[in-house]
Amino acid sequence: MKPFQTLPRAAAWRHAGARDGFEVVFFTVSPDGVRAHGSTSAVEEGEPWHVEYDITLDLSWHTRSAWIRSRSSLGVAEIRVESDGVGHWTVNGEPQPLLDGLYDVDLESSAMTNAFPVHRMDLPLGVSADAPAVYVRAVDLRVERLEQQYTRTGDTSFDYASPAFDTYCRLDYDPSGLVVNYPGIAIRESSLLGILAEG
Repeated sequence: MKPFQTLPRAAAWRHAGARDGFEVVFFTVSPDGVRAHGSTSAVEEGEPWHVEYDITLDLSWHTRSAWIRSRSSLGVAEIRVESDGVGHWTVNGEPQPLLDGLYDVDLESSAMTNAFPVHRMDLPLGVSADAPAVYVRAVDLRVERLEQQYTRTGDTSFDYASPAFDTYCRLDYDPSGLVVNYPGIAIRESSLLGILAEG
């Protein structure tokens, strides 16, 4: 399989289906890993919300920390999720044993976070793997354990399963390992691909 290319400086998605909105993220790649700083503004079931995030990953694509802030008609919520890199987590400094063994953060508000497990696992063609994640809800920032599975079907395509949401679909990625099409959730803004990859 071809390795994923270097991340662009920035990326954007139009959210459509489950919600209407827009997500923008900026990446910083360093010798220590990757930092993703982004936000999503959306309307879901008639209610607007905005989520901002700042996520750091180590060189193995294990999530090490995630700061998330949400604003909605319910008010403002903010949390910090941290990992030791070997599967132990805290939320706002409190240990979370129910999250033991997880390596990825998956934000309900973000299409970008589906990049983390495919980079981390680097699956061969035709191979499936479980990738349970620390799942953070968009509005109230409730933290849950979410069971997921990825099966690599091509250089840049994966079959995705999330039984808790009755979601079974094919996710298409670009050569850098960012989702291009997440059916019913988000579509990568192709008009920005070349511009944001320059430099």
